[in-house]
Amino acid sequence: MEEARPSRTALRVALRRAAHQLYDAKPLVLDDPVAVAILGEAYAEELQRTPTKVTRRASAALRAFLVARSRYAEDKLVEAVAEGVAQYVLLGAGLDTFAHRNPHRKLLVFEVDHPATQQWKRELLAHSRLPVPENLVYAPVDFESQMLAQQLQAAGFDLRAPAFFAWLGVVPYLTFEAFRATIEFIASRGRGSGLVLDYAQPRSALPFFEQLALDSLAARVKLAGEPFQLFFTPTEIASELKDFYNLEDLGSPELNSMYFANRTDSLQLMGSVGRLLSAWL
Repeated sequence: MEEARPSRTALRVALRRAAHQLYDAKPLVLDDPVAVAILGEAYAEELQRTPTKVTRRASAALRAFLVARSRYAEDKLVEAVAEGVAQYVLLGAGLDTFAHRNPHRKLLVFEVDHPATQQWKRELLAHSRLPVPENLVYAPVDFESQMLAQQLQAAGFDLRAPAFFAWLGVVPYLTFEAFRATIEFIASRGRGSGLVLDYAQPRSALPFFEQLALDSLAARVKLAGEPFQLFFTPTEIASELKDFYNLEDLGSPELNSMYFANRTDSLQLMGSVGRLLSAWL
């Protein structure tokens, strides 16, 4: 993300979450009454232009993946809260709306992102007249010059207590060094902590037509100033999470079975590029 500019990919994700609320059949995979409201008038026209038809299979599959990963993270968060976790950290929060519909009264939500993206979100909330929840804490981090642990602690995060981390839509944009540093930070948290992340498989692991689709998507995000940098196979990422247990690594077949079975609109995931993973300490 460029200096002093909000993330363009964060906007694209938010637009697709909002489109899911408006155009896909019920029941929704991610029922998010704030998703449309937070975009407000500023992005109303762009929301109308967001591809929504399930006949556009690649666009529908991308939308399905984006709503499935948020739903999966929130489902795993329920498990963490049931075990007593009271801190939820959204790494690369973008325009995530969970804090605005948080059903867990004692759960403190920390949104970690670049200061420019957080300022953008605050402005959207103000323009849309959406209140900021009392249990939401913004933790601005410029990863070029600041340390995640220090910024979270300064925001009130308890380094000694367990926490649940959602790291969605971030890993493919990182350097390997940044990825490993963040994993080491999470792995040093208290027993009972958990993690959900999504990652992309490398081009070499994909069938030919999926390679072409990945090339097209990579070109678009590069033009937005946020190029893909980091890819893993399931075996490779499991080796990076050796300090965690109960790894669950899911691809399109498993996620379709969990969230998209018996739908009337044929919304579902395609291909094998994107995967979701959860792990625990």
